Amino acid sequence: MADVDFDQMPTLGDIARYHARERGADVALTFEGRTTTFGDFDRNTNRVANALLAEGVSKGQRIAYVGKNSDHYFELLIGAAKMGAVMTPIGWRLAPPEVAYIIGDAEAPLVFVGPEVIGHSEEVASHLPYRPKVIAMEAQGAEGRPLYEAWRDAAPDTDPATPIAETDVAVQLYTSGTTGKPKGAMLSHANILSGRRAAAEAQMAWNQWGPDDVSLVAMPVAHIGGTGWGIVGLYNGAKGVVAREFDPFKVLDFIEGDGISKMFMVPAALQIVVRQPRAREVDYSRMKYILYGASPIPLDLLRECMEVFGCGFCQQYGMTETCGTIVYLPPEDHTPEGSPRMRAAGLPMPGVEIKVVDEAGNSVPTGAVGEVATRSVANMPGYWKLPEATASTIGEDGWLRTGDAGYLDEDGYLFIHDRVKDMIISGAENIYPAEVESAVYGHPAVAEVAVIGIPDEKWGEAVKAVVALKPGQTATPEEIIAFARSRIAAFKAPKSVDFIDALPRNASGKILRKDLREPYWAGRERRVN
Repeated sequence: MADVDFDQMPTLGDIARYHARERGADVALTFEGRTTTFGDFDRNTNRVANALLAEGVSKGQRIAYVGKNSDHYFELLIGAAKMGAVMTPIGWRLAPPEVAYIIGDAEAPLVFVGPEVIGHSEEVASHLPYRPKVIAMEAQGAEGRPLYEAWRDAAPDTDPATPIAETDVAVQLYTSGTTGKPKGAMLSHANILSGRRAAAEAQMAWNQWGPDDVSLVAMPVAHIGGTGWGIVGLYNGAKGVVAREFDPFKVLDFIEGDGISKMFMVPAALQIVVRQPRAREVDYSRMKYILYGASPIPLDLLRECMEVFGCGFCQQYGMTETCGTIVYLPPEDHTPEGSPRMRAAGLPMPGVEIKVVDEAGNSVPTGAVGEVATRSVANMPGYWKLPEATASTIGEDGWLRTGDAGYLDEDGYLFIHDRVKDMIISGAENIYPAEVESAVYGHPAVAEVAVIGIPDEKWGEAVKAVVALKPGQTATPEEIIAFARSRIAAFKAPKSVDFIDALPRNASGKILRKDLREPYWAGRERRVN
């Protein structure tokens, strides 16, 4: 959208203000039949800001949202930004103890809860040292709790006019850590918007937005891929179609019914969409670009998608701590005949520096594998209340170590080789072995356990537990899996279990995960899928 003046939007709250002035009658968001114009969006976010102030929420306090996607989530996000509160969205698929940990860590006095999870409210509360106020996003299951719309509409629609700095934290996204406890990545207004502005001003065709663009917001808002993608559309003044959850079987309906021109998906989801029987009957004439991330796209799938969708493809590589995309693989590098570059993550985004370093932090030669480090305005200021974890991730010179192993070629393309931190990515969800091991380890028959990711055609990687049982004890894979599912979210629990007499360890007693992974990854040039 050529006429967007980014100077007018230094903070998230300014997005609503600016577009209300410039295109107040245009549609900002649609959700399940509900349409919100930019003018409505500005007034509703003012009401949210004033309602939060009336609740006694102060600048810098965290508020939590637990639920699937909703247009009202984005009202809460921008409304909180207008009065200085920090939005903390929490994955609705997490188990109640996991949800409680994040709410407690964020010290949120208010929790906005979707109908999918409101039935767990009491169980979540039982794990907390205090009782936050719960506001139901929808009437279903609310049982006497305040309802979001009534709560919002009881407040005035005047702008709170709270002074907000670009360096103030706006969003806190929790990312699981190698220690097993999630860490709150603090993202400021400048982190979120400056990188997106640089990308917009670089005039890359795949990232240009026009007045007729329609974006599909289908990735979960508890991920940077959901919240970040939603913000991109609003920032650029485009219409956003919010999907309650990612349902590959409904994507074709959105494309057809709403005229989607841009969307962000993961390759595993694209595969499901493109293989639906009616995928070849839909009109894709408005579809311009599909952005995808979490893993490279297999050549056969790209060919099929190019044939069916007939649009450009652009890979996105990034992480929560960098507000999402820092490296992109441009559409011109996606060719049906294939090219070596299609295995790459791509080139640095405008304003982003990338280098590959050894353990001491020194740059390694071109083509040599090391840890990928990045520096840009999008890098988070740090983890909430975790100065040591922050210091071990971000150096005093501003370089953030990603935990991914990779190399740069002579043309500056980044290739991801492996993950330094053992993380598993399954269906675009980040899963840390330590978290799963902790859940399995509590089983009375388990002496020790190691969790690894193994290749999976559908989800990229699948979680496997390798278990050594206590002498004289027995257990089945099904029992181990069920036990884990009672303690952590189902998507993190092992999909399979192997039993072993003893786990392989090095001289200092560290489990040799690479030895456990080797049989499953043998013959593959990348150790991530």
